[in-house]
Amino acid sequence: MSGLSRWNPVAGLARSWGHFVRRPRSTQIRTLAIVGTVLIGTVAWVVTAPPSSSTGAAPTGGLSATGGTATSAVPVSQASTSTRGVTKDSINVVFPIVSLSSLAGKEGFASDIEFGEQEKAIRLYVKEINDAGGINGRMINPIITTFDPLSPSSMRSLCKTWTEGSPAAFAVVDGLGDWRDDNQLCITQEGHTPFIGQWSTVTNWTNLGSPYLWWTGPDQAVILKAVVNWGLSTKLLGGNRKVGVVVGDRASDQVALNDYLLPDLRRAGITPVIETIATDPSATATTDAEAPLAIQQLRTDGVTTVIPLIQFNVFYPLLQAQTAQNYFPRLLLSDYEATIQGSLGLLPLPYAKALDGQEGLTTMTLGGIDDDRPQSQGGYDPGVRSCFTTWHKAYPQIPPGNQSFYIEEQGPVISWCQAVRLFATAAQAAGPTLNRRTFVTAMSKVTGFPGTFSPILSYGPTKHYGPTDYQVVRLHINSPPSAQCKLPKNHVPQGTCWVTVQPFAPLPTG
Repeated sequence: MSGLSRWNPVAGLARSWGHFVRRPRSTQIRTLAIVGTVLIGTVAWVVTAPPSSSTGAAPTGGLSATGGTATSAVPVSQASTSTRGVTKDSINVVFPIVSLSSLAGKEGFASDIEFGEQEKAIRLYVKEINDAGGINGRMINPIITTFDPLSPSSMRSLCKTWTEGSPAAFAVVDGLGDWRDDNQLCITQEGHTPFIGQWSTVTNWTNLGSPYLWWTGPDQAVILKAVVNWGLSTKLLGGNRKVGVVVGDRASDQVALNDYLLPDLRRAGITPVIETIATDPSATATTDAEAPLAIQQLRTDGVTTVIPLIQFNVFYPLLQAQTAQNYFPRLLLSDYEATIQGSLGLLPLPYAKALDGQEGLTTMTLGGIDDDRPQSQGGYDPGVRSCFTTWHKAYPQIPPGNQSFYIEEQGPVISWCQAVRLFATAAQAAGPTLNRRTFVTAMSKVTGFPGTFSPILSYGPTKHYGPTDYQVVRLHINSPPSAQCKLPKNHVPQGTCWVTVQPFAPLPTG
């Protein structure tokens, strides 16, 4: 059983450092954070709030039972008409930011430059709107608040301050997706306060938070349906393929499995092997013990295709177990807990055999390059290009430690640009009589918005997520360098990249 012994991630990272430093800074910081999760049990980048049964996070009526709690959405016409947080000349908007500085300093992680510029980005894009006259004459008052995602009690306290205390918040806007799980429902379901955020799960969640909860990320129920359709079309599902699902024990993962993925698979005549694994970052020892057993069972059952429904701190020990057992099934990666995005940070070592060549479905603009070349050549899409133009005009110099002045195509600056501008678009459309009902009604009518993480965001009365299209990309180790990876303007080849396999196509509906 020596092959199942605990592997030292630091040793693997040291061996791959030469490749690691040639990857984008955003990929580097994600990889370091993931390794930190294994070493210290939790880290802000992959942490989520504990289950609703934990202390410090009062039950919200959310997905606390694994049997599924399907509920109907509250229509925007029934939203509160409260003007809390709005005056005749201002709008209080909260922008929550995770503080990574103390953790980065304690563990020796080098901070991604853009992560340190989040407040600067928020203030810049808010100023751009205010300088143009604000929102129907009202100025956005940005309340930028740092928080500790490892402290659910302090997050709940902040929620109650924003929704019930002082200063009163009209809305909470989360550009990066760090305010998640029950914390979203605290603001929306309990606090009746509009919330725009990148983190998403399945439809039940927006129903519970309706009509105040709006995602810039995709509804994962739609993603799972698209994954099944894609798997069937490529023969990775169906026929003689034996299918496995590795699912977390979180309530949201269980609902995603039982209420959405399993029905989709059953309609295709597929009965998968299901392995459940502990997901709480504080339960690292349990996760590490369960991961090799889950992989061993999938291997014994002859599973050739695996769909992961897990957050990334669980994906890491699963890949470790796959490598130790020399078992490499096809993985159907996706936007579900960003397995297709985060996997690039684990290449080229130590998981080349497990990940190189694997494919994933995403609504994000993966596979491009961080510069202003034409979009047809992999450059910025219109939304990112517009955000970059504003940023570069304000900050034309190359930041110390960076190789260029270009902002990351999937980085913090453009994510905050998107979130600020989306809020402003809906608030402006709400008209002079701004209250919660007029705002969410306006949000439900936003269509064709030029996104950044995703090309286009469109909403509707019953569509509380923005992305409209998806693509399929492949993880690729660029050795020897080839044209599959876009060549940066500095002519230093990328060490790894996403390669587009299927171009953008509409997400399924219904």
